[in-house]
Amino acid sequence: MQGLLVVVPISVTAFVAYKLFRFIDGLLWFKVPGLGLLLTLIFITFIGFLASTFITRNLLQWMDVAVGRVPLFKILYFAIKDMIEAFVGKKRTFDRPVIVRPFKDSPAQMLGFITADDLDHLGMEGCVAVFFPQSYNFSGNVMILPKDQVKPLDAPGADVLAFIVSGGVSGKIKK
Repeated sequence: MQGLLVVVPISVTAFVAYKLFRFIDGLLWFKVPGLGLLLTLIFITFIGFLASTFITRNLLQWMDVAVGRVPLFKILYFAIKDMIEAFVGKKRTFDRPVIVRPFKDSPAQMLGFITADDLDHLGMEGCVAVFFPQSYNFSGNVMILPKDQVKPLDAPGADVLAFIVSGGVSGKIKK
């Protein structure tokens, strides 16, 4: 059993990395394994550098406006953009972990992340939006709760997210 604990995570990680290399190399028609992934990472880094310059920022703002006028693309584009920014952008959303008592008279508690402090514009005064990621999944649920049922958690957001997504088995939450 101890051997499985060592071999399975390494094997699965290596297999996924290999498949990722092959997939990207296949898209770019490269014969050298890993070259496509390397060039893709260089390209993404270069685009990130360009996006941080003044001229390109204006171009990106114009593109946001243009995409915002196309109904179907608008929903898809901004949903993906907001999701990426929630993890790595300037507007990180998963940096405010909370512990929530979803039902006042229940001892049950849930871990989540505050995604909106003020819901007055929706007619929900005194409420906050809390996102609850699901274990072993790339989805979750948003629950609107009274502020008094939400307590900030003094722990790094990345640790809390890893704990939730792993189903509570990925280490301890460090304060």
